[in-house]
Amino acid sequence: MSARRRRSTALAAAVATAAALGATALIGAPAASAAEVPLTDYELTWGIKETYRTYVTGMAKGTFTPSGGAVQADGNGAFTFGDGTGSYDSTDHTVSLGFQGSLRIASAAHRFDLTLSDLKFDSRDAEITADVTRDGTTTDDVPLAKVTVTRGMKDMATELTKEAGEVLGSASYEGAAGDPLTVLQKTKPSPAPDPEPSDKPSDKPSDKPSDKPSDKPSDKPSDKPGDKPSDKPGDKPSDKPGDKPSDKPSDKPSDKPTTPGEPAAPATRGQIADGTLGWGVKDSFRAYVVGPVAKGKVTVSAGAKQAAGNGAFTFPDASGTYDTEAGSLQAAFKGAVNFKGHESGGSHSLDLTLTDLRASLKGGTGTLSADVTSLGKTSQDVVLAELKAKSPRLTAKSDVITVNDIAATLTKAGATAFGDFYTAGTALDPVDLSVALKDGAALPGGSGSGGGTSGSGDGAGAGSAGGAGPSGSTTGGLGATTGGLSGGLANTGAEVPAAALGTAAAVAVAAGAGVVLAVRRRRTAAE
Repeated sequence: MSARRRRSTALAAAVATAAALGATALIGAPAASAAEVPLTDYELTWGIKETYRTYVTGMAKGTFTPSGGAVQADGNGAFTFGDGTGSYDSTDHTVSLGFQGSLRIASAAHRFDLTLSDLKFDSRDAEITADVTRDGTTTDDVPLAKVTVTRGMKDMATELTKEAGEVLGSASYEGAAGDPLTVLQKTKPSPAPDPEPSDKPSDKPSDKPSDKPSDKPSDKPSDKPGDKPSDKPGDKPSDKPGDKPSDKPSDKPSDKPTTPGEPAAPATRGQIADGTLGWGVKDSFRAYVVGPVAKGKVTVSAGAKQAAGNGAFTFPDASGTYDTEAGSLQAAFKGAVNFKGHESGGSHSLDLTLTDLRASLKGGTGTLSADVTSLGKTSQDVVLAELKAKSPRLTAKSDVITVNDIAATLTKAGATAFGDFYTAGTALDPVDLSVALKDGAALPGGSGSGGGTSGSGDGAGAGSAGGAGPSGSTTGGLGATTGGLSGGLANTGAEVPAAALGTAAAVAVAAGAGVVLAVRRRRTAAE
């Protein structure tokens, strides 16, 4: 945010604060009358980032411990720091507040322990700072987030800083959207007489009195961040209903009537001769694995490749079936990818391998599954993601069917497979599919998200920020939970109960052993 923008938004926040105190006409006050108005009994509510909280209590099996008056909302919610005191500067029209309470964030499994205290909000600098204690050393006033200051100081958008990434354990947090920030006075002061009868009644001093009459309704301030509609939580539901009805009715009917009989012409269905699947799992997860907390690596094997810069993966040698008239495709791919980190004494508390990936599409929707092995027990065909293609049709060109940018959404079973690192409904990296219908058909070279050819796939580069994270979160925002397969892990006689992977990791670390996932190759034609 530019200094000019910060100054203008800070001014708006200051006006709102002054109004709450019953002050009038402060913007026009001469410099000679400049004074600092003391502020008391404020509270600050901020969740840092939802995906980070999910990571700490999920995969990391850690805890949040508020103290000194700080509290956490139920359901692993946001944190509130109270007893805020400070001042309003009528010269600069800015507010500066400091809050009581501290928050300890700790995980024995992933070996981190830090405490945030002395949180401060300053509308002049438009930022949140905190004292950070780690390894017995305290660093004062670490800037954690930039704030888009609004008049009502409610649900203000935040952007995590580079320093926040260092504190929370992943560089991928830098620039990621944090949770909204609210700063409110807990006990409202007695309203002062309104000098202008035409303005809003004094029982709503925080609304705009004269700047924009059209903004008078009391719910308008919450709409103020309208210049950033993508940041508003309220915008998301409006997107979802718009997608669902328009996709399904419009695509499906147009597909079905085209196959009234069943011609079953040989050219429209058959066995897949070859193909590739491109998928990065989730960029924020890759960034976390190789980042400063997990300090791990990503390794591909059995023919799989990883794109340069800790990029996405390509799984080769597809086999299976296709039917272009029915719009269906089922394909299995060779290759494996291993995520390993949190090493201690030669063992790792994060050691996750995916192999035997399988994609299934029919009418534009389907699933992505893989085999997951943990502690010597195998769960086959775990449905990791639900798939949604842009079109229900499958079209072959030069004997190759290519479907790119297939949306992938994490399932409940997938969340369990990742140790609850992300919640069900999280948007994963998109999937690219290319399958050859005849031997010798030329597959797209290097196209798609997994088309790079980094040989070792050691994850040396940092992945880009996701939007959920734990941010990865470690970043990457969470998508809204959707319906679909509830999916426990496949019942193969070696079923892993819900959350077993994450729990097993914590138990193994406590016992001095890591969770070691073996790569198992099972190669059969998809049906």
